[in-house]
Amino acid sequence: MISLAGRDILHSWGKFVLTGLGLGLLIGVTLTMAGVYRGMVDDARRLLDNSGADLWVVQQHTQGPYAEASSLRDDAVRGVLGLPGVARAANVTYLTMQVARSAAAPGVAAVGEDVRAMVVGFEPGQPGEPGHLLAGRHITRSHYEAVADVRTGFAIGERIRIRRHDYTVVGLTQRMVSSGGDPMVFIALKDAQEAQFLKDNEAILNDRARTAANPGLNRPGVPGLLEAIQASQASSRSVNAVLVQIRPGFDAEAVAEPIRRWKHLGAYTRAQMEEILVAKLIATSARQIGMFLVILAVVSAAIVAFIIYTMTLGKIREIAVLKLIGTRNRTIAGMILQQALGLGLIGFIVGKVAATFWAPVFPKYVLLESGDAVRGFIVVMLICALASTLAIRVALRVDPAAAIGG
Repeated sequence: MISLAGRDILHSWGKFVLTGLGLGLLIGVTLTMAGVYRGMVDDARRLLDNSGADLWVVQQHTQGPYAEASSLRDDAVRGVLGLPGVARAANVTYLTMQVARSAAAPGVAAVGEDVRAMVVGFEPGQPGEPGHLLAGRHITRSHYEAVADVRTGFAIGERIRIRRHDYTVVGLTQRMVSSGGDPMVFIALKDAQEAQFLKDNEAILNDRARTAANPGLNRPGVPGLLEAIQASQASSRSVNAVLVQIRPGFDAEAVAEPIRRWKHLGAYTRAQMEEILVAKLIATSARQIGMFLVILAVVSAAIVAFIIYTMTLGKIREIAVLKLIGTRNRTIAGMILQQALGLGLIGFIVGKVAATFWAPVFPKYVLLESGDAVRGFIVVMLICALASTLAIRVALRVDPAAAIGG
């Protein structure tokens, strides 16, 4: 049996293909936006995986260190190490900032170009250290060496500037990103503490002058108070979190409870931290992406409905002839439905190919999952089927007498 839909598509194949390409680009954008959301979730989970921690100890009453600011004294790690079930614990700092190239290595970008990155301060050999390296080596010196994610664009041997000091990139890693998708730069903990918490010399001088001008700090009966405060300001050392690894056989929540109760610190398990990052931190972005997906679905349905409706109006006489020779309404409706589904099929193929090719170019990680592609294909077919109903209603109302009319 001759396919009426196929013959009609071949008759106007140029319009059909161009419409399919336009619809495909729209579908490609839809798949890409779904991939952006999947990439945000994957970035959040990678951040937790890369930390190597089972438990995050942070400032009390905060949801740090990723979703909120958190600051605690670096000697808190000693109290955590003494708890039952704790295998290893280490201090860590996180600071998102612009990292500048200070001296370019051969073949790299110009000096002075800034890169948005999360600077991580860690203790070598402890939780928080970067895992597999693509090139170079781990940090071996206590100062002024860095390991960077490849997405920063830094090269081995390149000099970068963080706050007041220059660092040499000695290693490169991959997929080490923050929950916002910023690549990470790893430096020694002492350097990171200085970059994040130590004030500039001018600020220290201003604080000392302000303190000296306070009469209450220079009372004769309180000798050495001013010097003690200044020494405290100079020697203060803080971190953003303590990363804890649990011994096998111990429950993370059971280890976290005494930290919350007796240490007066916040403690989050892997499941709790994932909920903070995925369900709370990117919740607004997820809703926004969801609204865009709904809008794109409506626009796609409108495009398909308009094109199929226009094509149907262009062959009213042919449909009348089919009715005149006794063609059943079901056959005519099937022809229009097949055209709509064919348009959706072409659009989905074009969209999937386009999304696959342009996804790596995006600055944020785009994760295209096969499950999303299958669900997207089903939705596209449903949208096309629904969009064809308007054209089908028009076709079924065609009077057979129009085939012989003037």
